Order: sequence, then structure tokens, then C-alpha cells
Amino acid sequence: MSGAVPPAGTPPPPPPPPPRFADAAREALADPSVRRGLREATSAARAGAAGAVADSADWEELRAAGAAVRDRTLLDLDRYLEELEGAVVEAGGTVHWAVSAADAVRVVAGLVRAQGESGAAVADAPVLREIGLAGGLAAAGIAVLDAGAAAAVAVTGVDFMVAETGALVRSGGDAAPAPSAALVAVAGLEQAVPAWRDLEVFLQLLPRASGAGRTAARTVVWSGPVAGDGPAACHLVLVDNGRTRALADPVGRTALRCIGCEACLNVCPVYERTGPAAYGPGGAGPIGAVRVPLQRGVRGAHAASLPFASTLCGACADVCPVKIDLPGLLVHLRGEVVEARRDRPVPAPELAAMRAAAWTLAEPRRYEAALRRGARWGRLLARGGRIGRLPGRLGKWSDARDLPAPPAQSFRAWWGRR
Repeated sequence: MSGAVPPAGTPPPPPPPPPRFADAAREALADPSVRRGLREATSAARAGAAGAVADSADWEELRAAGAAVRDRTLLDLDRYLEELEGAVVEAGGTVHWAVSAADAVRVVAGLVRAQGESGAAVADAPVLREIGLAGGLAAAGIAVLDAGAAAAVAVTGVDFMVAETGALVRSGGDAAPAPSAALVAVAGLEQAVPAWRDLEVFLQLLPRASGAGRTAARTVVWSGPVAGDGPAACHLVLVDNGRTRALADPVGRTALRCIGCEACLNVCPVYERTGPAAYGPGGAGPIGAVRVPLQRGVRGAHAASLPFASTLCGACADVCPVKIDLPGLLVHLRGEVVEARRDRPVPAPELAAMRAAAWTLAEPRRYEAALRRGARWGRLLARGGRIGRLPGRLGKWSDARDLPAPPAQSFRAWWGRR
């Protein structure tokens, strides 16, 4: 049956909000060994993915099919989740619904305690990092064991959930726990797929895009408790944590197509230099920079900074196996950040600068006067024909580049004289 949230004592205090992306990235940017390791790891993953994709004659058809299945699922997600719940219950499992990350941690901790255990084997997965499971369990006094450890209770993320059968699928070469008493599977709402025939598409897309090869080294499927072969109990924790908020955005909901391959991370020039930590626990790389503000809103400083952690080069969209237009979503979210700041009593510096520029450019005489004054100041700041350091906040721009000194005569003045 579908389960209520088990009591788990006093919940741990919420973690402090992550810092802005630019502030969080400084440590990795200042460490050459970190950057070297990231460069080598992403380069190897890119090469592996490129080889696996080149080996697939129908790659583009698979991408189109994957995108179509994900969109069909998202547009009717409530029905598929109800079907999934019914199938899991029919197979002997229990479904728990968690509105927030804290709810999900509380559910998992309660399930571990209900087995009379003080520890659980935990297999790493993006959704578990998102909800901060390891820290939450530790704060609740529950030991977090390596996935390879023999444990009565095992906690794992899954890659897909098949609505028609209730099957829970974890695909990949990493360790999948084998519990003797209870399996606790944690998944985001969007990880449902309608049927087995749809799963076939994703089991071809996921390993190729992630660089693992044509097929995954290991795919594990759980279909409820199995007497004598484990697990004796099977629990599915379905996590919202802002997903319904993203689903309500007609543009942003396409980010929920994501199948967790991390191909976008491996081609992103920003991620290659900063690594995952600067993005916070909600997800790294271009997909994290999109998912976090979509699921949490853009009012917080951290979430508002993420859409700007991109060069908009488009490489992420080129490799996405389900054709998510990540650059388009980043631009969409940048617009939301700007709109959210319009009602501030004191405008942000960027907004104030844009308003001043708009006022200046709206009238030719104002523009020409500003051009003359700017050219004079530019020549005063120049040394040897280059401006190496701009004053104030503009200095952050000139820290990494030089600006040519303005010419003594502008093009407009030259043109007017001739």
C-alpha cells in the first residue's frame, strides 16, 4: 500500500543557503590540480560518448524518440504516477510521497528505524545528493555505509520507473546494493516512463550519452519484494522538491526531460573549470544551472546566479540525448532573474546600468555626448594604447582582458566631416 511518512524525531536544521556561483567557484579556479583533473575527466568522458554515438547509425532517431516520450510523459505525468503507484503496490511494494527534500530524508530515516537498524548502505545517485541524504541521515544518528557493504537496509536512487509494471531500474556500472531486509528506492517524479517499450529507448540513450559505451555494464531491475531472494520489503520514495513548480512552467518543463546522463557537464567549458561543488547540491553543469532555479525560484542569490554560469556556447544542447534546449532555458531564466529584480527599492547594479544605457541610447545628442566623455576618460586611463584596468566594478571585466584606447576621432565625427 501507499505509506505515510514515518516519524523520525526532531528533524535536523536546514543547511545554510549555498553562496553565489561566482563566489563558490573561486576555490576550484585557484587550484591548478583541480582544473587539470576536471579537464582530464571531462575529456575522457567526451571521447567515450563520441565513440559510442558514432557507433550508432540511428542516434538522431533515438534522440527524437527519447524527447517525444519524455514530453508525452510530462504532459500526462499525474496519470502515469498514479499508474506507477498502483503497479508498485500490486507488486507488494510501498510508495511514499515527499514534497520537499527534508520530507524525503525524514521518510528514509523512518524506514531505516522501522527495520530496527541504525545504519544503511547508500548507493550514490544525483537525487540522493539533491536531497542531502547522507548529511540528513548522519544528523539523525543513522550510519551511512558504502553500497558494497552487507546491510539489512539499502538506499538507492533509480534511473527509471516503469509505470505499467512498477519496475524500478538502475542502469550503470556502479555498485547497486543488495539488501536482505528492505530496499528503499528514491526517485524524482519525472523519472517515470510509461511502458517497457519506452524504457528500451532510454537504455540505449543513457549509456551512449554518458560515455559508458553502447550498453550499460550492469542494469538492475527491482519489481517488488521477492521471497528468499531479497529484498523482503520494497519502498519507493517519490520526491517532488520543486518539480511540480518546474512542470508548471511551459518553457522550463522541458528540463524535466533529463535522464541523468551528464553529457552536458562533460562539454561545458564552465563546468570543466569549476567542477560540481560551485553549483550546490541541486545538480551541476548546464542542467543544474537550469533545474535549481526552475525548482526553487530565482529570488535566492544562489539560484539567481546559476543561469549566468554559462557561455551559451550551445555545446550542451548538441549532445543532450533528449534534445533539451539548455541555452534557450538559461536565457529564459536570465529573463526571470531580471524581472524578479525589477521591484527592488534599489535596483541591482546591472539593471541600473542597463536603464542608464537605454536612456542614453534613446536620443542621439545624449549618445554623442556620452561618447565624447567616454572617449576622453578612456584616453586618460590608457597606457601604451591599452586600458589594462577599469575603475570600480568594471575592474572585474578588465581583470581578464585589455581594452583598446578610444581613438582621438570617432567614426561618427569622421563621417560627419566627410
